[in-house]
Amino acid sequence: MTRILAISGSLRRRSYNRALLQAASEHAPEGVEIEIYDELEALAPYNEDRENDRPESVEALMARIQEADALLLATPEFNTTLPGQLKHMIDWGSRPYGPDAALYGKPVAVIGASTTDYGAMWAQDTLRKALGIAGARVVDAELTVARAQNKFDEDGRLHDEETLEQLAHVIHSVARHHLELAGV
Repeated sequence: MTRILAISGSLRRRSYNRALLQAASEHAPEGVEIEIYDELEALAPYNEDRENDRPESVEALMARIQEADALLLATPEFNTTLPGQLKHMIDWGSRPYGPDAALYGKPVAVIGASTTDYGAMWAQDTLRKALGIAGARVVDAELTVARAQNKFDEDGRLHDEETLEQLAHVIHSVARHHLELAGV
């Protein structure tokens, strides 16, 4: 069983990115379990002075990341970049630098949804770059959901078949990456 921890960078209650992760969870293939983490808003801002005395919110999330086989991150785009809470997660997850960091060697897929024509592509690029620098293994599988308001129904369910197919490809890619690393 491949366990994927899914985290949305959007804190908004009716977020398209949260809905995208919900669709991933509901359409996960056999042998893949996707758990959505909904506590990102509680994550303490990164503070280098607290690296040796991390807040409880940081300890809890880093433990969840380390327990997961892989991550699926969905990001909105705020002013052409990623939201601050995702950046805090990466900063905490990269410490201490090297193999002891929660993100080090962790397979991660990045996806995103936006109401714009670009589907949060710039935020995704920034997120992939930051994850790579932090030591994560960024999976080469992309999903940019442009004009998200047209692809989800009023209950937040993804109904666009092409997007569902692309999402399935991303899930398979990150799960396969984990299995390859595990030697399976």
